[in-house]
Amino acid sequence: MKVPFFPYSDLYLEDKDAYQTIFNDVSTKGAFILQKELEDFEKILCDFTGSKYALGMGNATDALEIGLIAGGLKKGTEVIISSHTMIATASAIVVAGATPVPIDCGNDHMIDVTKIESAITERTSAIMPTQLNGRVCEMDTIFNIADKHNLDVYEDSAQALGAKYKNKTAGTFGIAGCISFYPAKTMGCFGDGGALLIQDKEVYDKAKLIRDHGRNEENKIVMWGRNSRLDNIQAAIMIHKMKNYDKWIIRRREIANMYNEGLSHIDDLLLPPPPEENTHFDIFQNYEIQAAKRDELKIFLSDNGIGSLQQWSGVAIHQCRELGFNQDLSLTDKVFSKILMIPMNHLLTNDQVQYVIKTVNQFYKE
Repeated sequence: MKVPFFPYSDLYLEDKDAYQTIFNDVSTKGAFILQKELEDFEKILCDFTGSKYALGMGNATDALEIGLIAGGLKKGTEVIISSHTMIATASAIVVAGATPVPIDCGNDHMIDVTKIESAITERTSAIMPTQLNGRVCEMDTIFNIADKHNLDVYEDSAQALGAKYKNKTAGTFGIAGCISFYPAKTMGCFGDGGALLIQDKEVYDKAKLIRDHGRNEENKIVMWGRNSRLDNIQAAIMIHKMKNYDKWIIRRREIANMYNEGLSHIDDLLLPPPPEENTHFDIFQNYEIQAAKRDELKIFLSDNGIGSLQQWSGVAIHQCRELGFNQDLSLTDKVFSKILMIPMNHLLTNDQVQYVIKTVNQFYKE
């Protein structure tokens, strides 16, 4: 049996007739940029997440950068992030004129909230947690620290569309939060795409200007901006996909339960928190484990037709020494020596999931 890590082509093939119809409809109208489909999708995002405002962007990295700039991040300041995140989290801060300060992740792979206060300096202006793998961080603790030290909060919620903490949705906690529609995400388009969730009208108005060259509704340039607009074809495709999104999340949570039931007895593995938690509603963008003999397990899975992946190519932010990071984060180093993502997507069959479980069990019995 073959179980690819992610079946990219199947995303299209599962509903290709509908996608072809959408492409033809939008193309026939010639409505490609900043048209009704995008406006409708932004409204759907607001309804789904509870966000006051949403803006479709070219990708989540742009969304994060624009969110920081529109949110008023002060140049020359520092922003605390988890070292277990994509380089885009850090680069967005740099583009906005500030300095990213990575700290340890915990065993749940989220930012270690117990390490935040020790990283605060007189230059710190914000905390930006990453809502990793479809899970939301301990936001109560983060806001308690932020309020105590008069810090802003932004979110890298690229992997967490629909994930919740105490019934509040990822991307809606801070000043702004990004969402990614990269094809492998829980809600993926057919190319690059992203969105920015915003809770303040002034930030929304500024971000809307920035994404379209600093141009207002009267077509007048009123500030410096850039070109980062989610195109209408992608927006129309995701309007269609949103009709099934709740079912896809349910399916991912079913698969996570199957993995938990089939693998939790293995002492050499540390699994993600199970779906039954009261405070968190996880959407399982990824199923990231910690595994003893990780490299050997990865080879064994591959030899048996199963794809797996080390997130961020196995490199944490603080380990990017070429970029000037010099932090000593021993817990994150330990976590990164063991992390491995196994297949997780709504298209997996029960037989495929059970085959992955059987193969992992076989490896640790040998």
